[in-house]
Amino acid sequence: AHCQPLVHCWRGGQRSHAMATILDQVGWPVTVLEGGYRTWRRSVVANLYATPLPHRLVLIDGPTGVGKTALLGRLSERGVQTLDLEGLANHRGSLFGAMAGGQPPQKLFESRLHAALARLDPERPTAVEAESSKVGARVLPPRLWGAAPVIEVTAPLDVRIDHILTDYADIGADAAALDRALTRLPRHHAKSAITEWRALAASGELRPLVKALIEQHYDPAYARSRRARDGRVVATLASDACDGDGRDVLAEIEAQLSRTDDDG
Repeated sequence: AHCQPLVHCWRGGQRSHAMATILDQVGWPVTVLEGGYRTWRRSVVANLYATPLPHRLVLIDGPTGVGKTALLGRLSERGVQTLDLEGLANHRGSLFGAMAGGQPPQKLFESRLHAALARLDPERPTAVEAESSKVGARVLPPRLWGAAPVIEVTAPLDVRIDHILTDYADIGADAAALDRALTRLPRHHAKSAITEWRALAASGELRPLVKALIEQHYDPAYARSRRARDGRVVATLASDACDGDGRDVLAEIEAQLSRTDDDG
C-alpha cells in the first residue's frame, strides 16, 4: 500500500492553515507547528546537539565489506528496531558511496534524523551501523554515539572483496566516477600508490584494486576507530556471508540485543 507522507506546515499565518486544510482534504496527514520553522529548527538542534539522547543505541561495527548495511536491513525485517543513517543521508558512507539524487542539505538531514529518532521506542535497543563523524558530507551529532555498546562483525578478506564488487558494481562500471573518487583519497597515501590504483581502475582490474584499498586504506582506518571503541565491544562475530543472510550472525546479534535489553 502507498503511504502518504506526514506533512508539517509552519504556523505563520493564514497561508499555513489554508495549505494544511487543502492537504488534509486530499487525505495527507498534516500537523501545524506553532511558532513556525525557526521554532522547529531550534527544537531539532536542541534534541540532537544539546541534550542527551534517551535512545539505547547498539552499534553494528566491522571492517569495510562485511555487509553491515545488509545486516541492518535483515534485522529490521526480523522485527529489530533499527536506525538507517545511510538511508537518511542518501550515501553509503565511504569515499565511493555516492548515490543517485545526491545528499540532502545538512539541515534537512538533521530534520530527517530528528524525525526518525522520534519514531523509535527509547525503551528498546536500536541497532545502528557504526559510522565515522560523517556520512558522506553530512555531519553526525557527536551525542549520537555516547557510550553505546558495539557488536563487531568480521569476515574473510576474499568474501569482503566479493561483497564490495557486487555492492559497488555501479561505480565499478563507471570508470570516470571511479577515477574521480580515487583522486579524493587522503593525502597521506603515497602518490605512487594512488597512481597504481588509478591504473588498475583504468584497466578494469577491480579485484586487485579493491584488495589494495582494503589492505592499505580501509583496514588501517578501521583499526584506528576500533581502538577508540575497544572497551565498548560486547561481542565479535565471525561471518562467512556478507549479504546479510548469515543467519547464525543475525541470531547472535539478536541475542546480544536481547541481553542489552535485559541489562537496560
